[in-house]
Amino acid sequence: MELASLADLVVQLRAAGEATRARILVLLSHGELSVGELAQVLNQSQPRLSRHLKFLTGAGLVERLPEGAWVFYRLPGEGRARSLVDGLIAWIDPSDPEIQRDLARLREVKGERVAAADAYFGRVAEHWDELRALHYSDAEIEKAVLAAAGPGPFDLVVDFGTGTGRMLALFAGLARRVEGIDLSHQMLTVARSKLESAGAANAHVRHGDATATPYADGCASLVIIHQVLHFLDDPSRALREAARVLRPGGRVVVVDFAPHTLEHLREQHAHRRLGISEADLATWGEKAGFTPSFSKTFDAPNGEKGISVRVWAADVAKLGGAKSAKRSAA
Repeated sequence: MELASLADLVVQLRAAGEATRARILVLLSHGELSVGELAQVLNQSQPRLSRHLKFLTGAGLVERLPEGAWVFYRLPGEGRARSLVDGLIAWIDPSDPEIQRDLARLREVKGERVAAADAYFGRVAEHWDELRALHYSDAEIEKAVLAAAGPGPFDLVVDFGTGTGRMLALFAGLARRVEGIDLSHQMLTVARSKLESAGAANAHVRHGDATATPYADGCASLVIIHQVLHFLDDPSRALREAARVLRPGGRVVVVDFAPHTLEHLREQHAHRRLGISEADLATWGEKAGFTPSFSKTFDAPNGEKGISVRVWAADVAKLGGAKSAKRSAA
């Protein structure tokens, strides 16, 4: 068991030992929240809350996740600080009137988040359905993704370009922890709502770039890159980043369109590449230190008017894979 020094413990107890900060910890035990959402729940100004959050973050009791103009906060995923927070919250009477008011207001705020997500889907529904109709059924592709990933169980699964968080929901029951990153603030809002509705308590999302992720070397056992590479200027960078993030023996699963001729997707849907060839995947993967382990292609359901989809997987060498990937990226 990891032990704290007396000085560290005193700092953490002081951070938690104030009414507003204790209420913040209780709220964050129900999921990550932005400063604005905390301000709504607690009916306090953002500058005042920011001071409290700075105190909690400095003590290591809360994690700060910048996301463009927004900042999200959450409790640590694990470790001594999380154990301390959980222990302190366990001593708070859940029927306390102030806590009850906070949780009721939290439900209202989360309802507003769901409404915002629904409004976003309403705006993009026409194009979303058009794209989904171009390729094979999602259910069959997801079966192939699970087969490509292997049986698990997994420790940390990271989804590069998580979108609506569907891959996180798919793997939540097979992993200790699943996390997704995306550059779109709107899609992260959608993902948070979807994951909460799915009851995926071990799933989290954060703002991040698939070519320069916020994760440490060798921290993940599985990386998923689902319908992302065709949007990138340099897709090989995402595979090099996956190799860096994966631990020795880890696996990357890529899902993307096979090469096609639907030029209108460049202008209407911001596709930079008209599909990704298996030869390109093999070349990029080899340079990143991967060995291919799975490949399956789903033919376009509508012939020339549709798009074929490929599910491809590769493994990092059991020893030295991440190091060789770093050398390739240098």
